Amino acid sequence: MPAYYRAQLGDFVARSDAELLGHLAAAQGREGHTSAFTSQTVAWQEQITALRRMASHLICKQPNRSAWYVLIEYPIPRRQKRIDAVLLHPSRIYCLEFKTGDQAVSRAALNQVEDYALDLRDFHAASLGCQIVPVLVVNQARTTAVLQSSATSDLVWRPVMSSYDDLAVHIEHIESSAEGGSACPSAESWDSSSYRPVPTILEAAEALYAGHDVRDIASAGADPGNLTRTSEFLFQIVERARRNNEKVICIVTGVPGAGKTLAGLNLAHNPAIRSAGLPSAVFLSGNGPLVRVVSAALATSSQARSDARREVGTFIQNVHTYIRDALRSPSPPHEHIVIFDEAQRAWDATQVSRKFRQLRQRGFDVLGASFDSISESEMMLRVMDKHEGWAVLVALVGGGQEINDGEAGLEEWGRTLAASFPHWKVAASPVVLPSGPGLSGHRLFHSDHGDAPAVESADALHLSASVRSYRAESLAAWVDAVLAGDGNTARTEAQRLSSYPLVITRSLDAAKEWLHSHRRGERRAGLLASANALRLRAEGIELSPGFRGNKGQYENWFLNADGDFRSSNQLEVAASQFECQGLEIDWSCLCWGEDFLWQSSGGWCYSRLNGEKRGRVPREIKQRYWRNTYRVLLTRAREGMVLFVPHGDESDPTRPTALFDATARYLEACGVQSLG
Repeated sequence: MPAYYRAQLGDFVARSDAELLGHLAAAQGREGHTSAFTSQTVAWQEQITALRRMASHLICKQPNRSAWYVLIEYPIPRRQKRIDAVLLHPSRIYCLEFKTGDQAVSRAALNQVEDYALDLRDFHAASLGCQIVPVLVVNQARTTAVLQSSATSDLVWRPVMSSYDDLAVHIEHIESSAEGGSACPSAESWDSSSYRPVPTILEAAEALYAGHDVRDIASAGADPGNLTRTSEFLFQIVERARRNNEKVICIVTGVPGAGKTLAGLNLAHNPAIRSAGLPSAVFLSGNGPLVRVVSAALATSSQARSDARREVGTFIQNVHTYIRDALRSPSPPHEHIVIFDEAQRAWDATQVSRKFRQLRQRGFDVLGASFDSISESEMMLRVMDKHEGWAVLVALVGGGQEINDGEAGLEEWGRTLAASFPHWKVAASPVVLPSGPGLSGHRLFHSDHGDAPAVESADALHLSASVRSYRAESLAAWVDAVLAGDGNTARTEAQRLSSYPLVITRSLDAAKEWLHSHRRGERRAGLLASANALRLRAEGIELSPGFRGNKGQYENWFLNADGDFRSSNQLEVAASQFECQGLEIDWSCLCWGEDFLWQSSGGWCYSRLNGEKRGRVPREIKQRYWRNTYRVLLTRAREGMVLFVPHGDESDPTRPTALFDATARYLEACGVQSLG
């Protein structure tokens, strides 16, 4: 979608204000904004005045500048953002954000314009290799200093702040001092260039909630059709189930960050379902932080609507509560379509019994002892089986993502289907079938499931390309090799991560400094740590249970901006695997704990604290949880990651120096660069 207005500076100066305002208003109307907003018109008037003054000054000093181009209201598709103005120099792009009237200058405003410039660098094809200068233009700037980047290797300058009157002076200063960059394409090519942002899960959820579709969410460098193909196949399954009056379960798999949650959210809020007269769908997750953070983000993005939070709560719900309420009712649920996120984490029968017993002890009315001996997988299928006609259950399954006691895994779904629901049809990703490679060693059915229902194998149900780490599609392969103890393969995979900074340090201060120097604009950074790494407290990293128990902390950590001490950007509170699973940040510091250390003789050492000692974790299933914890933590960052490995303390048996040293050496052998 092109800018509202594009012209050479000479032509722009020659146009009257009335002509320009009319052009902008007409372009806004073509987008569906039929009513005129007085505040927007006033803002445009101020911007036009400032741009005209800038253009006249530049042309007066050098007439050939009349051939430069100015674009007003340039969109950033799918992210619901617009750049106020762009000035196209032959080898430089000026990204201008205006604060009109009495709007105050803030760090957030500088972050905003810097983020626009970073988006152009990362996702705008025609800006590839061009220098980009973000400029915040305010009515009365507090300073007229040009804040140049100390290093321009990343092509985006540090933000420049200017008053309306001094805008041309700043641009001339930059032109006289900056080295030439790559030549920019023509204004027409730049304006119509492909623009494929890779939004965060929260931005993507907001886009879907606003009526967009996953086909609008492309991945730079990844297979852009993968996510769309999966979403379209799921809708076809729904239509076929309704037409044939049958019950179907779909098993969707994918590598970490491939967009399983996005595919589920897209189906849950698909306008085509409503337009076809189908019952609404519901998105269920046992991941409390994900439900709370996504719900808060959606409600905040729609804050103008008083019913936004209530509406969001109707299609994103906690799976444990949903199952208990639905089983208690003799009637089938209203929804014929249920999406179960992180379905491999559904509770097994033992965990159900434990949780229900705890609820009964606290005085809650739960389902009764007859349900204590069945898993949540079976409960969910019983709920949907109440429908006399059709029903669709979509199980989103992540490989190696089980991180807690009582998570039954993929096999429990297969056992339940074979034992109690052979009349259900199954459509599944080929990787989880007996003939497939398996998902981190797991399969839906095994050879002893003789009564297993017939399965439709569909490649569209496996998401193979990451849309989270747009700089590093091979990150998951590197993590798999590291956790498998295969240092040679890990080093080879690390060489493919050239655009994804991956470093290691033994100093927490150095790690924080690295994050501060790399995080820019509105991108987020944060500390991550295993919930079992309790001795990180000695390094000043608190894994307080208050983070999980304090109302609003999840939302504050993931959503709040700079300056808020509760924000992840403060680098004070570490989020554990339970808080960050299913979510993401741009830059992370993984604080390595004493619970998962490499031995000099080879192999991982799994441990948990037992008073003043470290106790071993002997059971293989527990060891798998420990490995999966670090798999989750190592795959949260979109743009880059620093690993902080403490030195430990020789006098403290809970902080073994030799094992920490061996871990640091192993990670370096896996291709991680040392900060020194």
